[in-house]
Amino acid sequence: MLGFLKNLFGGTSVDYKALVKEGAIIIDVRTPMEFKGGHVKGSQNIPLDRIASQADSIAKKGKTVITVCRSGGRSAQAAGILKSKGVKVFNGGPWGNVERAIR
Repeated sequence: MLGFLKNLFGGTSVDYKALVKEGAIIIDVRTPMEFKGGHVKGSQNIPLDRIASQADSIAKKGKTVITVCRSGGRSAQAAGILKSKGVKVFNGGPWGNVERAIR
């Protein structure tokens, strides 16, 4: 059960620093206003309501994706959408946790 929750809400069992070094992209699915208030350096802002319409172009990049948001709920939804398009994706959960993990 704990593993399921970590996967759903973003846990520390994933080495985000290594994923980024290997070329993973971080997609922040919060609103543009939230993103302006702080975000992981180098992350892309694609709000959750636009993920589905951009999923195919994200998949075509062939890169691993780490989704982040404020608490992990929206990033989990985005990860599910991207996974259904064949993207290798990890739900990073709260953006601040991923930011600390990749330093």
